[in-house]
Amino acid sequence: MMQRKNIKVLISGGGTGGHIFPAIAIANAIKSRYPKVDILFVGADNRMEMEKVPAAGYPIIGLPVAGFDRRKMWKNVAVIIKLIKSILKSYKIIKNYRPDIAIGVGGYASGPSLRTAAAMGVPCLIQEQNSYAGVSNKLLAKKAQIICVAYEGMDKFFPKQKIVVTGNPIRQDLTASIVNKEEAYAFFKLDPNKKTILIIGGSLGAATINKSIMAGIHKIIDSNIQVIWQSGKFYFHEAQQSLSQYAQAPIVLSEFISRMDLAYAVADLVVSRAGASSISELCCLQKPCVLVPSPNVAEDHQTMNALALVKKGAAILIKDKDAIKELIPFCLEMVHKEDQLKDLSKNISKLSLPDAANKIVDQVEIILKLNLQKNKHE
Repeated sequence: MMQRKNIKVLISGGGTGGHIFPAIAIANAIKSRYPKVDILFVGADNRMEMEKVPAAGYPIIGLPVAGFDRRKMWKNVAVIIKLIKSILKSYKIIKNYRPDIAIGVGGYASGPSLRTAAAMGVPCLIQEQNSYAGVSNKLLAKKAQIICVAYEGMDKFFPKQKIVVTGNPIRQDLTASIVNKEEAYAFFKLDPNKKTILIIGGSLGAATINKSIMAGIHKIIDSNIQVIWQSGKFYFHEAQQSLSQYAQAPIVLSEFISRMDLAYAVADLVVSRAGASSISELCCLQKPCVLVPSPNVAEDHQTMNALALVKKGAAILIKDKDAIKELIPFCLEMVHKEDQLKDLSKNISKLSLPDAANKIVDQVEIILKLNLQKNKHE
């Protein structure tokens, strides 16, 4: 371990829980190894990270950055102006903060922050969570010292010599304690004798998954199955309204599940989008799952993520366009197929890469040591 005090680390990225929770897990692992470390997050204004990062105990500065609109190209004039402002603000942040290393986890803010850091001579590490690399990370790869990935075969996107397979960090609360299933059933006011399906559409929500549940509420009521439903904040009001018509529906609705450890504990089957962070959680917790990849993401990377599991018999894929009609009926049948559930659980467990946050910090340590030696010789 390095003896140097007051290491400064800049962590950039966000936009969704899939980027934010791994970033916080990396920050916590760095802090655990270097108790005197100084960590600063850089995120995107008005996005989730501006709330979640301070709640985790870390300072954050927002950039006015936004994503490119691939459908309405004329809207990108404003996006380019925001990008220029973000680069200028990144320059001021890095000049004032003077980090020893910059870590990019993907998301809008990652691009301008890491490009500026690299241009200013700050060593960089990027973490690519998906099986299909994002545009920002592909561009940043030339400047990064190390690229941490979660899937094999990423040398088709990045220089092979820079790649380290670490896996994706998951929220510590999911693995930190052994959950009592009785406590979990009680928390959600569920019946321990009934099968439970956990349906999650990410922290912001997934329109198709939510519409699939709304369309299938009567089927759930008739099935003797209970459901935990995380709608996400954008769809919570609509979900609440649809559920209010069925007073006795065995469905527990939440905008955002704070005790995801308890939700996973009682789930016999999980329905989820195929974001990298969600998949990593499912792998580590060995949960049988049905994945509904979002078609609204860059390079259709969620479908690539899902297929990586399907090919190994570790998940079932239902296409977004088929979900409203097929998802709920399929899951209500699937949750009773014990042998298939066991096979899915066994196969997904083989894909787990545990302790990813600490493996990433190992790479951070390598970069910091090399930089320290380089500075000594200058």
